[in-house]
Amino acid sequence: MRPTRTLEPDRASPEQAGPEQTWPDQAWEVEAVLAWHDDNAKAAIRSLLDDCKHLRQQLALAESVMSRGMARGWAPRYERDAL
Repeated sequence: MRPTRTLEPDRASPEQAGPEQTWPDQAWEVEAVLAWHDDNAKAAIRSLLDDCKHLRQQLALAESVMSRGMARGWAPRYERDAL
């Protein structure tokens, strides 16, 4: 699947961005995801949920083969902190 249109983010570096500007621009990311899915919001959500599921599986796999000493006691969390 190819995007229907190409979107380009603002090319300012994170050091040049002011405190009010996030990097990368979240609004641009949303538009890019929607453009990739031909502005079909349900398809975009499904794709992002599939990506999330895949990354959780990869995290579980990495956790199962990683020794506790290798990560110095660190363990992955599958849920992010509340916003």
